[in-house]
Amino acid sequence: MASHSHPRTLEAWPLFSYGFRPFFLLGSLYAGLAVLVWLPLFYGEIALSSVFAPRDWHVHEMLFGYLPAVITGFLFTAIPNWTGRLPIRGKPLMGLVAVWLAGRVGVTFSAHIGWLAAMLVDASFLLLVAAAASREILAGRNWRNMKVVILLLLLLAANTAFHLEAHLEGAADVSIRVGIAVVVLLISLIGGRIVPSFTRNWLVRENPGRLPAPFGRFDIVSIAVGALALLSWIVSPAGIFTAGIMVVAGLLHLVRLARWAGDRTGRERLLLILHIGYAFVPLGFLLNAAAALGQIPTSAGIHAWMVGAAGVMTLAVMTRATLGHTGQQLTASLITQAIYAAVIIAAISRICAVLEPAHSKGLLHMAAFSWAAAFFGFALTFGPLLIGSRKPERSPRKAAA
Repeated sequence: MASHSHPRTLEAWPLFSYGFRPFFLLGSLYAGLAVLVWLPLFYGEIALSSVFAPRDWHVHEMLFGYLPAVITGFLFTAIPNWTGRLPIRGKPLMGLVAVWLAGRVGVTFSAHIGWLAAMLVDASFLLLVAAAASREILAGRNWRNMKVVILLLLLLAANTAFHLEAHLEGAADVSIRVGIAVVVLLISLIGGRIVPSFTRNWLVRENPGRLPAPFGRFDIVSIAVGALALLSWIVSPAGIFTAGIMVVAGLLHLVRLARWAGDRTGRERLLLILHIGYAFVPLGFLLNAAAALGQIPTSAGIHAWMVGAAGVMTLAVMTRATLGHTGQQLTASLITQAIYAAVIIAAISRICAVLEPAHSKGLLHMAAFSWAAAFFGFALTFGPLLIGSRKPERSPRKAAA
C-alpha cells in the first residue's frame, strides 16, 4: 500500500493526511452510536438485520469495530515515528476507511448479505491494516515493533473465529475471550511504553524528582504472566488455577503501574488519565480471579477491561495524539477533563451494574449515556482539529513528547 499522495489532494482533504484523523473521528462517533443502539436492543425495543444475536452484535462492534479503528489511527500515526517514513495517507487511507465502514454496514445488515460475505468484508480491514503496518515496519527496518503486527494478526484471527463460532454454535464465547485477551495485551504492551515515557518527559520538565522506572525485566515478567493468565482464562475461565494466576497477574500489573510515578502527575490530567486507564488492567485481572472462583459474574472483569482499560485508554491516547499532531498545547482543557470524567463514570457504572443487580437498570443507563457523552464529546470537541488543520502539524517526535 503506497504511502505517497499528491500534495494538492492532501491540501484539499486534510482529514486523510494522517491516519489518526479519520479513524479517531469515525471510531469515536461509532463508539457512542453503537452503545446508544445497544441499550434499546438489549431491552428488546428495536431489532437489527444482523445474523448475530443482539449480545454478539454489541460485543463484536465494540471489540472488532470501534477498537480496531482507534488502534489503526494510533499505529498509522506512530509508525512514521518508529520508521522515519512518510505516513500512509491520501487515497490508500481513504480506501482503508471505506473498508472499515463497509465492515460496519456488512455486520449490521448481515441477515441480508449472508454471514460469509459479512465475515469477508469485515475481516479484510484488519488484514489490510496488518499488511500495511508490516510493509512500513519492514521497510524502515524497525524489527522490534513487529510484535504489534503479530497482535493485530491475532485480533484478525479472533474476529474471523467470532464469525465462524457465531454461525456454527449460535453464539460466540471462546473467540470473544481471545479478542479481549489480545486487546489487554496490546494495552499492556503499548501502554507500558507510552505511559512511563510521556510521564518521564513531563516530570523532567515540570516536576523534577522521582521518575518512572525504565522498561526492564519486571515489565517483561508482568506482561508474560498476564499473557499466561489470559491464555488460561481463554481455555478455562473458571477454576482455581485461572483464579490464582489472575491474582498474580493483577498484583504484578499493580506494582508495574505504581513504578510509573503516576501519583506525581496530578497537575496534568492529560497524563493522569493514562495512569487511571491502565489501572483498569489489574482491576480486570482481580475481578476475573473472583469470577473464576464463582464469587461474582464474569462480566464484571470483562467490562473493567473493555469499558475501563480500553475505553479510558483510547480516549486518553486520542486526545493527546490529536492535540500533539495538530500543533495544540499538550494540556487537558476543562472540556477534555469532562470527557475523561464521563468515561470513568461509564466504566465504574458498568462494573457496578454487574455487581449490584438490584440497581442494574439505572446503572446500565448511566454507563451507556456517560460513554456516549464521552465519545460524542470527543468528536464534537476534537472533530474540527481532525477535519481541518488550525496550525501546522509538529513532527511526530515533538508531538509525542
